[in-house]
Amino acid sequence: MQTRNKVLDDISQLMTNAMGVAQGAKTEAETAMKSLMDRWLADRDFVTREEFDAVRAMAQKAREENNALKARLDAMDAASK
Repeated sequence: MQTRNKVLDDISQLMTNAMGVAQGAKTEAETAMKSLMDRWLADRDFVTREEFDAVRAMAQKAREENNALKARLDAMDAASK
């Protein structure tokens, strides 16, 4: 009976160690993949959401100013005719 418990304890310990190694490998693989993705994205010169929103707001303001200037020019053309 004592030998059987020793064998089961050894198997249990082996499985516990294997799970620990697997968990460590999983964490290491996730870290490596995240690092790889971060480098890949940085190399692509993608912009952040904040930068995109700022440029979009600037473009909208420029569009509105262009429309206002066009309306003024059209009014001036109409007045000169």
